[in-house]
Amino acid sequence: MARFNKKFERRAKRVRYKIRRKFSGRPRLSVFRSERHIYAQIIDDSYGKTLCAASTLDKSLKELGLISDGEAAARVGALLAARAVEAGVREVVFDRGGYNYHGRVKALAESARSNGLLF
Repeated sequence: MARFNKKFERRAKRVRYKIRRKFSGRPRLSVFRSERHIYAQIIDDSYGKTLCAASTLDKSLKELGLISDGEAAARVGALLAARAVEAGVREVVFDRGGYNYHGRVKALAESARSNGLLF
């Protein structure tokens, strides 16, 4: 278990280093994935402030009832994109953390992209 955490942390650090080096002026769309839920937030690192956030625990998504994990991630991406556009954010950089760009993380990213975010 400890080895997995070290690999995960190393991947996450590598991803954030590349983001800081190439896209320092843009807000960062950060994703956290647990076994049951997925969380996403847009962070302005220059001020250390969260601009908007969405997760599968939002009331508007909980009212829809049980849906598959991929569909839930896609709805979180769409909700986050709507909130970001409302807050005046159009361009972000995607921070997948230490997760692979596959499954729920990919569904969230593609949904956010198709609903108005540019990254």
